[in-house]
Amino acid sequence: MSYIVVLITTSSFEEAKKIANYLVENKLAACVNIIEKVNSIFFWKGNIENYDESLMIIKTKKDLFEKLTEEVKKLHSYTVPEIIALPIIDGSEDYLNWIEETVGQK
Repeated sequence: MSYIVVLITTSSFEEAKKIANYLVENKLAACVNIIEKVNSIFFWKGNIENYDESLMIIKTKKDLFEKLTEEVKKLHSYTVPEIIALPIIDGSEDYLNWIEETVGQK
């Protein structure tokens, strides 16, 4: 099985918690860590923007990424939310087994 870490920024800690709870409750994520405040500097609509955001770090399976993305877009306040996936190239066997047993099961 292929596992991933998904990074998503949100406008607030409350929004991140709402999305995180939804993903875990619906078995699209095994675990979501939330960093309450990160500073993001980015280019948007011709301007350089500078915002405080919250960062979600999500552990899940690659085959759930499309569904996870679809659901996040329904809940997220941004027009174009950051939703990017990074492969987990290795990890504790116990932890990876826990992801396998936790997500995708209803």
